[in-house]
Amino acid sequence: MGETMSKRDIGQELLEGIRAIKGGQGQRVTIQIPGDVKEIRDRMDLSQSAFAGILGVSVRTVQEWEQGRRKPSGPAASLLRVAQRHPEALLA
Repeated sequence: MGETMSKRDIGQELLEGIRAIKGGQGQRVTIQIPGDVKEIRDRMDLSQSAFAGILGVSVRTVQEWEQGRRKPSGPAASLLRVAQRHPEALLA
């Protein structure tokens, strides 16, 4: 048991990570959210209820997206991009 464990300086590691990002060494990820959810739903010829079921969200959420009160994020935005480009993939 003569091994010594090195102590991590988490604060320093975080600062180095931030500096790396600011210096352009980090990756920047941009998520594009489809603009018109209603247009996507209409092209798929689905009711709000059916569309919500396919995406795994509530009907209220679909309504809020369509009315511009909320924006889809994360997995929902990804599914909307699939629905926009390859609607048959979600209908299969």
